[in-house]
Amino acid sequence: MTDRPILVIGATGKTGSRIARLLSARGHAVRSGSRRAPIPFDWDRPETWAPALDGVRAAYVSYFPDIAFPGAVEQVEAFAALARRMGLPRLVLLTGRGEHHAERAERIVRASGIPTAIVRAAWFAQNFSEGALLDAVQAGVLPMPGGDVREPIVDVDDIAEVAVAALTEDGHDGEIYEVTGPRLMTFDEMADALSDALGRPVRRLSLSFEAFHDAMAQANGEALAGIVTEIARETLDGRNARLADGVQRALGRPPRDFATFARDAARTGAWSAAA
Repeated sequence: MTDRPILVIGATGKTGSRIARLLSARGHAVRSGSRRAPIPFDWDRPETWAPALDGVRAAYVSYFPDIAFPGAVEQVEAFAALARRMGLPRLVLLTGRGEHHAERAERIVRASGIPTAIVRAAWFAQNFSEGALLDAVQAGVLPMPGGDVREPIVDVDDIAEVAVAALTEDGHDGEIYEVTGPRLMTFDEMADALSDALGRPVRRLSLSFEAFHDAMAQANGEALAGIVTEIARETLDGRNARLADGVQRALGRPPRDFATFARDAARTGAWSAAA
């Protein structure tokens, strides 16, 4: 069975692209789950799901833009039911920490009967170097709501390694890996770490949720801004201000620190003018 491919849904996204690269580097066949792949996968076109699942030995499931998006949980439920009927041997699901929509999706997938591992992730460090906040950080500001809440921000490279382990090794089925960084940080402390890494000031700009929504809408459109703001309202209330041991349990090592992420991202030119 090891010569059968592993389906990576969202293979062009933050987590999926890293997972696909890691799998390929370790000699695993990868089927890219994206709209433009040779065998396309599109959440909004259920007729693409079965061809993408056909003959795979495991699947990594992430939902873009977020599992909190209207209709996402229902689509994940339909996908899991199809995957069960097709005999999918293993599934790894990415969810968001502290999100009630994510918890619904977790329960549904675990109840499907497919051997499943959950990777429940804290806020991504790479949101500042690859996501909607890239331009702001490049301009020297970190515009975030949430006041002085402390967040155990996680490096996406750690998420990818945990997912690859769960996709390719025995002993992970049934696990919920809650993945965080190694320390709790305020957004002011993150701005300080970014300043140190870039060698120039990055200032935390504390926003109301309404102002955060307006800024997100201007940069990314109203639909995505509404979802992201609701997730921020839900999760940046202190509920996630605790560390978890998912990286250590899955990989046998501690998670990477945010300062290490920031230095590496700066070194590779994430916030350069050319980027």
